Amino acid sequence: MSSEIELLVPPGDGGDGEVELSIVIPALNEELTITDFVAWCEQGLADAGVSGEILIVDSSTDRTPELALAAGARVLRVPKRGLGRAYIDALPHARGKWVLMGDADCTYDFRELAVFVERFRAGDEFVMGSRWKGSIEDGAMPWLHQHLGTPGTTFILNRLYGSKFSDIHCGMRGITRDALERMDLRSQSWEYASEMVLKSVHMELRTSEVPVTFLKDREGRLSHHKRSGWFSPWQAAWINLRAMFIYGSDFFVFRPGIVIAALGLLIVVPVSFGDLDLGAITLSLNWQFLGLALLIVGLQAFFLGCIAQILFDYTGRHTRRWMRAFPYTRTMLIALGLVVLGIALALPLVLSYFENDLRLSAADTVRNHLAVTGLGAAICGAQLFVFILLLHGTVAATSGPRPRTRAPD
Repeated sequence: MSSEIELLVPPGDGGDGEVELSIVIPALNEELTITDFVAWCEQGLADAGVSGEILIVDSSTDRTPELALAAGARVLRVPKRGLGRAYIDALPHARGKWVLMGDADCTYDFRELAVFVERFRAGDEFVMGSRWKGSIEDGAMPWLHQHLGTPGTTFILNRLYGSKFSDIHCGMRGITRDALERMDLRSQSWEYASEMVLKSVHMELRTSEVPVTFLKDREGRLSHHKRSGWFSPWQAAWINLRAMFIYGSDFFVFRPGIVIAALGLLIVVPVSFGDLDLGAITLSLNWQFLGLALLIVGLQAFFLGCIAQILFDYTGRHTRRWMRAFPYTRTMLIALGLVVLGIALALPLVLSYFENDLRLSAADTVRNHLAVTGLGAAICGAQLFVFILLLHGTVAATSGPRPRTRAPD
């Protein structure tokens, strides 16, 4: 444990016994709202009939930690190093089997946390708040955030991952401690929010959405984005998009790769024995080279998509799938066979090249076309060889201590 981290416990705290719900809240200079926020949490816990604790992860320079302690919350003093990092630092100190996250600025109404407890008791592992299913007070969100930023990024994430979230940036969200530990969050800043949502999909967690109330900032308080300047919301949006694209990288290469490779194959193979007339279009050698380029690019994208799926495979399903599809010895023999076939198809053209004083004969169309097909077969064989090495190496590197989810019921 870092010596820079210090847990402060209020007088009369019940000790280190287990509780059901840990409310874990990062705070930075929230002296205006922290006392009321802790009171809201205590009321929410009482109304929900759940045993809980309030853990404020604080890096303030004002009186926030003192006021939080006085109100009855535990305070974890940490260096200022990012919102995502605050949750990583807090995990060893959270005692509950469920963890509820949010903000200490009284914009989320924690008096209404009972809906989260109900979903946890029903067996859900990840409970996402939704301002769109709840209510948004007038003036609580800038127009750009409410009508473009959040709906737009939510739409993109749902398309990338096949999910059905309505508000991926809602700060009030809950997760079981077990799932949070297995999730192994890495993000240090705003992108933790997207990483959590994305990993919940990869992990196939039992997930639900509940309505939450979103209130405007109190008089005299500036949001963290406003404190950081006009560029802060755009930076937060970009780093969240970056997280979506990284954790969902297979979306951009896996299925597109299959389509592009199939299109290339449909061009290369039929033209292997010469020009092919399709109505007003003649598929010539130039078309075959186009098909060869599509085949190579598409196959490479497909292979990278397989690797990406394994890198973010928390259930083991994709790993088992691709290891069954590409066993080492058999696939290596196929790769070798493709290279040998490619050489065999290209060899007649090479021999003709030497027989004609190092000149290619444009009239020898069949040999030219077969040589292009052979070149494609040899390149695909070489790609397959490299892919098998990377596939099995990736599985070997990720099959050790990385957290895994339990098998689906």
